Amino acid sequence: MNYHLNFNLIWRHSDKLIDGLLLSLQIAAISIAIAMIIGLTLALAYVDGNRLVRFAVAAYVEVIRNVPLLLLVYLMFYGLPTVVDIRYDAMTSFVATLSIYGGAYLVEVLRAGLQAVPQGLIEAAKAIGLTPWQRLVYVRLPTALRVSLPSLSNTFVSLFKDTSIASVIAVPELAYAAQWINLNTFRIVEAYAVATPVYLITGYSILFMLRLLERRYAIAR
Repeated sequence: MNYHLNFNLIWRHSDKLIDGLLLSLQIAAISIAIAMIIGLTLALAYVDGNRLVRFAVAAYVEVIRNVPLLLLVYLMFYGLPTVVDIRYDAMTSFVATLSIYGGAYLVEVLRAGLQAVPQGLIEAAKAIGLTPWQRLVYVRLPTALRVSLPSLSNTFVSLFKDTSIASVIAVPELAYAAQWINLNTFRIVEAYAVATPVYLITGYSILFMLRLLERRYAIAR
């Protein structure tokens, strides 16, 4: 083998890796926020809705969860604009796709959390005269979120890692930055050898902070 490791060229373009990581975190944060809104809304609709509503929510969850994210990215970015007269950039397209994709997973996580709320708490809230909206805000949601924190943490980290797929439509996040460095320096091993621990450390840091939050608000057994 004549290949010799040389990380000097990678460090020269470290600004691209840093900018890519920051963009990955930005994409993840925006997508998770939108996905939480989708997931919570549909989870409430499933738990409190009629049979038709539950069927519609279940259909969305099953379809999205069983279609590869990569295919959804292509359909949203290349397919939808050819069918509908709509224009958006790659960043917007990917954020929308990841939000819809993440929402399907969060529906199940939050639905399980809502259904795990003890009936006794709800009955007690009714007994002191809380309205349905007050019961939702002060009893059901706080309890459901605390119950769901472990699963939410795993899903959030998974969605952060999924931002790497944005590179296929030239969104300049971390994986795209590593690919750019590889194509311009021909240092494939070094480029991905640096990007990989960046993902690892960042993902673990996110999980560590969420685990601290989980322990802080864990429901005592």
